[in-house]
Amino acid sequence: MSDERQRIDKWLWFARVVKTRTLAQKLVLSGHVRLNRVKVSSTSQQVHIGDVLTIALPRQIRVLEVCAFAQQRGPARLAQEIYHDLSPPEVHSAKDPTSGIRTGARPTKRDRRKIDALHRGFDDT
Repeated sequence: MSDERQRIDKWLWFARVVKTRTLAQKLVLSGHVRLNRVKVSSTSQQVHIGDVLTIALPRQIRVLEVCAFAQQRGPARLAQEIYHDLSPPEVHSAKDPTSGIRTGARPTKRDRRKIDALHRGFDDT
C-alpha cells in the first residue's frame, strides 16, 4: 500500500470517527461524507494528505483535514494526530430554551423545570 493515500473507510476508522469499519462503510454509502465538498459514494475512495472531509454525524458535523495516515487503529491520543479538526465550535444561543438541558434518558429536576417553563410559554393559545 502506498503511503500517499488510503481508503476513506479505513481512514475514518483509524481516526476513530466511528467505532467499526463496517460503520465507516455505512456512513460513506449513506451519503454522509464529503471529500473536498464532493459527496463520496464509494468506500474505496482514496484520501490524500491535505484533503478535507466533512462528516455528518447524528449530533454534529465534523470537518477534518487529513494530516497523516495510520497503519493500524490505535489509542485516541494517537488517532488525533492524523487529522486537524476544522469543525466550528458548538454555539448555544441564549434565546434557545433547550440550551443547557442535558440530553439523557431521564431529565433532572432542574431540566424538568426548564421544560415546564418552555411548555407554559406555548400554552397561551
